[in-house]
Amino acid sequence: MHFSGASRGMRKRHLIYIAAGSFLAILAWQAVRTGNAVLPDPSVIRLFKTMFIGIVLEAVPFIMLGVLLSSFMQVYIPETWIRKAVPRNPLLGIVYACLLGILFPICECGMIPVVRRLINKGMPLYIGVVVILAGPIVNPVVYAATYTAFRMNPEMVYARMGLALGVSAFIGLFVYAFINKNPLKHRLDSLYAGNGQDCAHVQGGGKFVTMMGHAGGEFFDMGKYLIFGSLLTAVIQAFVPRSDLSALGEGEVLPHLFMMGFAYMLSLCSTSDAFVASSFLQTFSKGSLLTFLVFGPMLDFKSTLMLLSVFKTKFVLVLAVLITVTVFAGSVVVEHLYFK
Repeated sequence: MHFSGASRGMRKRHLIYIAAGSFLAILAWQAVRTGNAVLPDPSVIRLFKTMFIGIVLEAVPFIMLGVLLSSFMQVYIPETWIRKAVPRNPLLGIVYACLLGILFPICECGMIPVVRRLINKGMPLYIGVVVILAGPIVNPVVYAATYTAFRMNPEMVYARMGLALGVSAFIGLFVYAFINKNPLKHRLDSLYAGNGQDCAHVQGGGKFVTMMGHAGGEFFDMGKYLIFGSLLTAVIQAFVPRSDLSALGEGEVLPHLFMMGFAYMLSLCSTSDAFVASSFLQTFSKGSLLTFLVFGPMLDFKSTLMLLSVFKTKFVLVLAVLITVTVFAGSVVVEHLYFK
C-alpha cells in the first residue's frame, strides 16, 4: 500500500507525538504520585531496555517471514485464481473467505490493497470484508507467532483463532444483508495509479527482485510500528507499577476497553502483537488479552488510514462500530465460558 508523502509525514508525526506524549505523561504522573520529579532509577532503565530488546527480537523473525510470504503472494499468485473460485452461496462464500485467510499468509498491511483489487474485479464485498478481518489473524504465520508467545497457555491460541473467525463471519453476513452499495472510493482503472513509478526500479529485475523489493519496503514499513509498539509497551511495563496496572485490569468492562484502546494506539502487526500481549499475562485477564489480540489486527490507527483510503468514510465507521461491539461481546463470552 503506497501513501502520499503527506500521509507518510502525518503517520510519522502521529507516532512521535504519541511516543513523546506517553513518556512525558508517565513521568509527570509518576512525579505527582510520588511527589518526586527526579529521573527514574537506573534499575528501571535497565528493565526497560531488556523488555524493549526482548520484544523486538522475538517478533522480528515472524515479521520477516510474514513479509516474504505476503510479497510472494502479491507477485506470483494472480488474483484471478482466487476470484474465479468464489462461491455464489453467501454461507459458502463466508467459509471460502475464512479458508482464504487460513491458507494465504498475508498480514493486514498487504491484505487491504489486495482485497480492494479483488472487489473491483468482481469479488463480492462481504467476502472481501471477511478476508480483511480474518486473514491477518488466522493465517499460519500469525498462528505460529501466537503459539510461540503463548506456548504455556495454548488456549489463548485457539480462542484467538475461533473468535476471529466468528466475528469475521458475523460481520460478513451483516454486510451481505444490509449493505448493497459499492463503498469503494476508486474504480479499477484508477487503482495504484502512482505505483508504477514507485516500483519501476525493481520491475526490470524480474519477479524475484520485485518480490524482494516489496518485502523490503513492507518490512521497514511495519518495522517502525513494531519498534514504536515495543517501545511504548516497555515504557509502560517498566515505569508503571504493577499495582496500578492491576487496577486497570480489574472489573468486567474496563480491562477490555483499555486493551481495545491500547491495540488501536499501538498499531502493531498481527505477527508481533502476541508477544506484546503475553507480557501482560500476569496483569490482565485472558479475556481482555483476547480482546487485544482480535481487535488490534481488525482495527487500529494504521489500518484505519488504509481503510479510509480504500472505502468511503460512512462504510469505515459502520465497520468500526461492528468490530468494536462484536469483539467486545465475543471476548466477554469466551472469557466466561472458555477461560473459566
